[in-house]
Amino acid sequence: MKSRRIHLMGVSGSGVTTLGRALAGQLALPHHDSDDYFWLPTAPPYRTTRPAAERLRLMHEMFLPHRDWVLSGSVTGWGEELVPFFDLVVFVTTPRELRLQRLRGREAAHFGADAVAQGGWRHEETESFVEWASRYEVGDRDGRSLAKDEAWLAGLPCPVVRVDGSRALAELVEQLCNEAQQLSG
Repeated sequence: MKSRRIHLMGVSGSGVTTLGRALAGQLALPHHDSDDYFWLPTAPPYRTTRPAAERLRLMHEMFLPHRDWVLSGSVTGWGEELVPFFDLVVFVTTPRELRLQRLRGREAAHFGADAVAQGGWRHEETESFVEWASRYEVGDRDGRSLAKDEAWLAGLPCPVVRVDGSRALAELVEQLCNEAQQLSG
């Protein structure tokens, strides 16, 4: 039986982590998220990045050599050595306004509604992050952009499935379970 090593990626707020977790649960596979390797654990979180070599070492220790897993989150720009492990890549795109709404909700859930509200200790960082994420499609910001992600996807040696992150989670999981079944066939 062929391995099922599935990588889901998309811009912040597209629903990649939620979909990855749900897909892994449905397939009874371990789920990993690139943010858990990208960021050092800090309080508050998402302050300090882990060196790329350390991220990759941890991923090799934790799951890469295993036969089946789901990895959500982007590895573009630092994870090229992971590409040969992927049996399937899922690219999740979600309309901009929905993404930004999700990001604001996620920030409030992570840090507290008062913290991200006007005058809160996290307000400026949240607004800056949402503004940064809003520029993904335009591509006029540092870091990832739709054009860069499309170029990365075009060079992959494995199948790429594109899904709309605004669809119902159950529908997406069903579609991707069917895709995963074809991998093991």
